[in-house]
Amino acid sequence: MECVLAEALLSQSRDPRALLAALCRGEASAERVETLRFLLQRLEDEAARGGGGAGPLPEAAREVAAGYLVPLLRGLRGRPGGGPDRRRVLRAAGAALRSCARLAGGPQLAATLAEEALRDLLAAGPAPGAEAAVEVLAAVGPCLRPREDGPLLERVARAALGLALGADGAGAGAGAGAGRAEDAAALAAGRLLPALGQCGGAALRAVWGGLVAAGAPSGPGRVGPQLLVLSALAERLLPEPGAGRGPRAREEGPDARRCWRFWRTVQAGLAQAQDALTRRRARYLLQRAVEVSAELGAPCTCGPQEGTGPSLFWWSEKKKDELLKFWENYILIMETLEGNQIHVIKPVLPKLKSLFEYAVSEEDGCWLFHPSWHMCIYKRMFESENKILTKEGVIHFLELYETKILPFSPEFSEFIIGPLMDALSESSLYIRSPGQLIGSGSPLGLKLQKFLVTYVSLLPEEIKSSFLLKFIQKMTSRHWCGIPILFLSKALANVPRCKALGVDGLLALRDVLQCTMITHQILLRGAAQCYLLQTAMNLVDVEKVSLSDVSTFLMSLRQEESLRRGTSLWTELCDWLRVNESRFRHASACSSIGLPETSSLNAYVKNLVQECIKSPSWEREDHFMPDWFEAKLVAMMVLLAVDVEGMKSQYSEKRRTQNVLRIFLDPLLESLMKFGTNAYMPLLKTDRCLQLLLKLLHTCMLKGSSTQDDEVFTLLQSFVLSTTESVSEFILRRLTMNELSSVSDLDRCHLYLMVLTELINLHLKVGWKRGNPIWRVISPLKNASIQHLQELDSGQDPTLARQIQRVVSMAALAMVCEAIDQKPELQLDSLDAGPTERFLSSLPLNCTLQKPHAEKQSSSFEESSASQGWGKIVAQYIHDQWICLSFLLRKYHTLIPASEGEVLEPILPAIQMPVRTLQAALEALTVLPSDQVLPVFRCMKILVPKLLTSSEALCVESFDTAWKIISALSNTQLIFWSNLKAFVQFVFDTKVLTIAAKIKGQAYFKIKEIMYKIIEMSAIKTGVFNTLISYCCKSWIVSASDVPQVSLSSAKNYSELVLEACIFGTVFRRDQRLIQDVQTYIENLGHDCAANMVIENTKREDHYVRICAVKFLCLLHGSNVSHKLFMEDLAIKLLDKDDLVSKCRTRYYVNSQQHRVKNRIWQTLLVLFPSFDQNFLNRIIDKIFQAGFINNQASIKYFIEWIIILILHKFPQFLLKFWDCFSYGEENLKTSICTFLSVLSHLDIITQNIPEKKPILKQALIIVLQWCFNHNFSIRLYALVALKKIWSMCKTLNMEEFDALTSVIESSLNEVENMPGAGNAKKNWQRIQEHFFFATFHPLQDYCLETIFYIFPRLSGLVEDEWIAIGKFTRFTDIPLDAGFQWYLSPTHLCELKPGDWAQQDIGSHSGEADSQSEWTDVQKKIIPWKNSAPDLDLEVVFQDRVARLGKSISRLIVVASLIDKPTNLGGLCRTCEVFGASALIVDSLQCVRDKQFQSLSVSAEQWLPLVEVKPPQLIDFLQQKKAEGYTVIGVEQTAKSVDLTQYSFPERSLLLLG
Repeated sequence: MECVLAEALLSQSRDPRALLAALCRGEASAERVETLRFLLQRLEDEAARGGGGAGPLPEAAREVAAGYLVPLLRGLRGRPGGGPDRRRVLRAAGAALRSCARLAGGPQLAATLAEEALRDLLAAGPAPGAEAAVEVLAAVGPCLRPREDGPLLERVARAALGLALGADGAGAGAGAGAGRAEDAAALAAGRLLPALGQCGGAALRAVWGGLVAAGAPSGPGRVGPQLLVLSALAERLLPEPGAGRGPRAREEGPDARRCWRFWRTVQAGLAQAQDALTRRRARYLLQRAVEVSAELGAPCTCGPQEGTGPSLFWWSEKKKDELLKFWENYILIMETLEGNQIHVIKPVLPKLKSLFEYAVSEEDGCWLFHPSWHMCIYKRMFESENKILTKEGVIHFLELYETKILPFSPEFSEFIIGPLMDALSESSLYIRSPGQLIGSGSPLGLKLQKFLVTYVSLLPEEIKSSFLLKFIQKMTSRHWCGIPILFLSKALANVPRCKALGVDGLLALRDVLQCTMITHQILLRGAAQCYLLQTAMNLVDVEKVSLSDVSTFLMSLRQEESLRRGTSLWTELCDWLRVNESRFRHASACSSIGLPETSSLNAYVKNLVQECIKSPSWEREDHFMPDWFEAKLVAMMVLLAVDVEGMKSQYSEKRRTQNVLRIFLDPLLESLMKFGTNAYMPLLKTDRCLQLLLKLLHTCMLKGSSTQDDEVFTLLQSFVLSTTESVSEFILRRLTMNELSSVSDLDRCHLYLMVLTELINLHLKVGWKRGNPIWRVISPLKNASIQHLQELDSGQDPTLARQIQRVVSMAALAMVCEAIDQKPELQLDSLDAGPTERFLSSLPLNCTLQKPHAEKQSSSFEESSASQGWGKIVAQYIHDQWICLSFLLRKYHTLIPASEGEVLEPILPAIQMPVRTLQAALEALTVLPSDQVLPVFRCMKILVPKLLTSSEALCVESFDTAWKIISALSNTQLIFWSNLKAFVQFVFDTKVLTIAAKIKGQAYFKIKEIMYKIIEMSAIKTGVFNTLISYCCKSWIVSASDVPQVSLSSAKNYSELVLEACIFGTVFRRDQRLIQDVQTYIENLGHDCAANMVIENTKREDHYVRICAVKFLCLLHGSNVSHKLFMEDLAIKLLDKDDLVSKCRTRYYVNSQQHRVKNRIWQTLLVLFPSFDQNFLNRIIDKIFQAGFINNQASIKYFIEWIIILILHKFPQFLLKFWDCFSYGEENLKTSICTFLSVLSHLDIITQNIPEKKPILKQALIIVLQWCFNHNFSIRLYALVALKKIWSMCKTLNMEEFDALTSVIESSLNEVENMPGAGNAKKNWQRIQEHFFFATFHPLQDYCLETIFYIFPRLSGLVEDEWIAIGKFTRFTDIPLDAGFQWYLSPTHLCELKPGDWAQQDIGSHSGEADSQSEWTDVQKKIIPWKNSAPDLDLEVVFQDRVARLGKSISRLIVVASLIDKPTNLGGLCRTCEVFGASALIVDSLQCVRDKQFQSLSVSAEQWLPLVEVKPPQLIDFLQQKKAEGYTVIGVEQTAKSVDLTQYSFPERSLLLLG
């Protein structure tokens, strides 16, 4: 078309100059400039043929270039906008300019234009206007002379490369300007650089030199532009043989294959996760390099930058086949990974293993290919958006060393510490595999452990240390979730012992403990700490670390979570210290004086104690208390050293331990003994001594075990008791003699009171004597504190010292009250109200301490700190006041009147005026911070039951205020649980519940409202409901033992609580299930993980809510009237709930919330069944039978059938109602009749206690025989199972009236048993007979908690979240069962069975039985008994029949889409098959044609195309049949060896298999 246009123009005017001048006039539209280009190219062609090169044409060309085209391009540069038309003008003007340069007859024009354009380009930089200059340079560049214009070409090449590589920097800006700059850079790379590459060596060398100088890509943004340039110049940098003008031309250009920077850039592009185009360019360059190498055949080698190790790329003609195979597989894998779909990628993964076989030499075991190529594949998989692909990649990498030992490579180690650990930080990778039991551990975690152990074992010794250090440091480099850190720590702990880590390693481990895990869940954190300590013991080189380094590291472990005395981990640590104590690096300041046979550990510990309690050389002005860190460290090291000595002397003298402990503690005990007499002992020293004393006692105590058998604790206790008098006198003096006068002294007061409490506990353990030192301290302390408070109330100025003494006195009183409350032995006074009680009761409640006036002596620092933290001090004062008040209320609870008016002159105002006190409590809740409200809740617990009748509104307000505090605390772990427990204890106190239910006022409904709010909160905060149900059930049980009638009659008013508990359980998110699964895994480790011994199991799992409710119900007895009424009321509510859930419109599928709730309802009804009598069953039997007709999941049907069997066994009189169930119309019954037929299969159990069985058997036989002829296959199966059981009973009883039926029944049963062939009907008959419900289950013997809550859910296909192991029932001791409780475990073999593949299903639900699907669909086709219809018919006849009915011609193409299930896909496929005239479309279910989505895409094609139903389980037989008929089965899929559709020749009879 262009030639025709040019010819037409030339035919109009034979003067080219005039024609060119005419085109250069007027507006420069895209069409005009393109026409000018056509004409100039035509003139150029004629000049080249010699038809017009002479004359005025060169001059005309120069005029067009200088006078029209160059100004036009410059004008376009000034107007950056314009869109597609501007690009057309640019492109056309550039091409016209090239023709002008060639027509000009010399190189001068091209050089001049290039110089001007280069200046413009350098001036514009990466700005949008650079596009015009690039077009000019791309046009005239090929016209430049390689030799004469060489310098110019080099400058142009460098400018073009700078523009192309600067795209990343230019793209950092925002808006359209940045996008046009990127366009200019792409234009430079795509047009200018290839044009310059044609100019020969100078330009190409300049570009290559610039690329090489740029170095390896340093970031993702640098890779794309470099690969863009390399791809543009690929033909010059990787030329094919003979592509140049001669052999010499090939030698002039650079060979990119020999440059390591080129290969590093390609590798970076291959692993680029964000940009698919960059990855494609990288693959193109790799493929071209391989093809060029194969065709050239010459040897080629490119080593890595380091100069050592395997080559990045090499070629040898001898190894051509192996190399081609390697790179072919490599490129195939990289291309397949672009699909990002696991079902496409998984078949290719075996080829990845073969790459390692090619890459490692069998002769010398070294790398033939650089391992960085393999790492590119894994990095690409790790960074995939598809997490399933990421997991596959990680598992594949971790399995590398299972079959083959790979040679060491630094790149491999760097990859593990980099991309692999980044990938391992994703928690979702650790989800257990389908089919694995809960708590069995993560497969990926176990593979990680095995991999790390193997890899580290194979590392060279000189590399091992740095690798492990970097590995641990990587664990601190980012925020890790708890699960990855746990499994990484466990893997490290299993690395074999080696001397790999020094001080840096210990510091790195400490950083992991202190920084990474601070927010993790407590059990995961505790377990990880245990593993990291084991890592340190296994990997630390003790000769490189000192005991000081070790002790500092140990302090980063939390004793309340991992390292506690008495655990296996503590013992392991002691043994490690014992073995290595003489090998640690020596510190300079260890004194061993006075220690016989001293060791470095003992010397270090003795020195620690001395340094800790040494008198400071100067006293600090601020008097702040020293940090607790040193006391914790010294206490832990003392006990470790003593236990190490105990290990040494296990079989020798036992006094050695006593001597060593005495030597360690002598300085401390000596100082403590002087406390009472030395009034001038430095304050800092006394603080440190008391801190160390306290920490020694806390650290020494074993968790959950008696300390009586602990020799060390006994010795420590005797040492401490010897100092009691001195210490207690010192504390008494400090607390009562106005010596505490600053804000910092309040911490000191807290320390003194904690020490006093510990001393009281110790004296109570050894036996309380009236004359002991503590006894002599408590009374003076109490009296002095009251005296101080009375003096300070006399109206003196509130100085800081006076106010601090007031706070100290109140704190001391609170401690005394708590001690007396917990230890009645300390009761000093009679029960009569003394002056102490009168004073405490008369104190104004919630009185805020006035801010103190500044004293002249006090420092400005002390004054400012006092004013800043005064609110906290006041809160503590009010908190302590309420502690004292709660003590009084408990002591004198009998004196609290029911209303205010009963006491005229109260002796104890706070007690005898309860309304005022409760109002003050409400006020305190609004003033106190959340962590200080516990004593107020305790007071309300006593007051509310007294006032609920007379002051109900005030009590309701207290409920509301307290609940607001609890709901606001839901995200604060430290104080939430203690506050919630106290809240539940006062709102749901038995007395409160009883009174509220009696008066049925606002309080009753408020309690119900709060109950449902707690249940709602428990859905998002696990464990909240546990606290409520546990407390209520325990209080009802205790009350039941005292006042049986009152207790559960009040509980009956709150039976909704037990109902909700019985059906409680949320469906957790995947991440929540993962955390619970890993927690269960840790718990299953038992004593092997010390965290299990240290961290108390709080039993906050959802299961424990139901366990608590079930165990509570098990304690109730039907003989007790109140118990019986409660259980009957609960049963009715459960049945109503079941009915409500059944009518719910939410989607009902297997393991849905609806399914789970119904399942829990029937489990609870089974537990309640023994308490049901005949009268009550008369009320509910119809509801139970009705439930059998409802469309239910299999697990629920089994429970309904079971309870019906138990009812009929216990009360045979209900058989008449049972027979009526078979009389409903067939449409109403559908396949739910299978429920009642299943009951008949246990007729022997039902009739066990009936003397006259024959009438029942006769009725059962008549009913079953009718259902044996039903058109539905599954109903016939169930009827036959029942018939088999009933007939065996008839034969046992020799029933003569059925002799006429004997031959028919027995021949039918024999025919079923001996069914010929291996069809689905026979398989289903065998499966249903082997099913646990018919073959093994015994309704009476298997009636136990294990069967109900574990075995049945497991065997019926419920998700594991619903299996409650019987061990959880026994571990939950909050509700103790009677010692004679027998029905925990199943006595039969039912517990040993595995889930079968037969599931009882109703119509409309998804069946788990694949083979019988065809019978469940309602197809208008004659049923052949015992045969599956579709596969055994002659499908060709079916096809022809349908085709004949549709009036279409018969072709020989069958399309099989049985494996495709989406209606949209099937609809489009149906339309396509009809258009192409396929003979039939095979689908999974003919019901799909009714789907609206199918119909919208098929647009009635299903009416003109034969559709045939073949289920997926029948597909193999169907394909075999079609093969036998001569069809070729063709799989439609994109694979590595797929044949191109356009090149494939289809046989006459073709069958396309999709999906």
